[in-house]
Amino acid sequence: MTISETPLIARRRLHRAVFVAAGLYNLGWGAYSALEPQWFFRFAGLPDARYPEIFACLGMVIGLYGVLYLEAARRPERGWLIAAVGLAGKVLGPIGALVLVASGDWPPRALFLCLTNDFIWWIPFGLYLVDAWALRRRLA
Repeated sequence: MTISETPLIARRRLHRAVFVAAGLYNLGWGAYSALEPQWFFRFAGLPDARYPEIFACLGMVIGLYGVLYLEAARRPERGWLIAAVGLAGKVLGPIGALVLVASGDWPPRALFLCLTNDFIWWIPFGLYLVDAWALRRRLA
């Protein structure tokens, strides 16, 4: 079966729009964090990072996820692995943040980062993975 013969995923337009939005968001967030790595610490009321290069590197990685999300938008019938890894990070990241807040190392305000980076993407990424799973079952 060629790519042109591959059945289309359900809700294709929605999934493409979500991944374009996620890709652009991650590219923007990543670039800003790489160029201004102290922003989060100031926002959260934390002392400036001793090694801001680490947060800048995180920005670069998040930005690269943006490239992957744009690829999933381009070919949503083949983006399930990108979405699964992305959703795993969007679940594991808040768990780590909650541990930091619960231990008193981070203030609760720091959890705002999870709202924009993680929580808002859970439902659309999960819905995509449900549709991708159904497509994979149809192809099997």
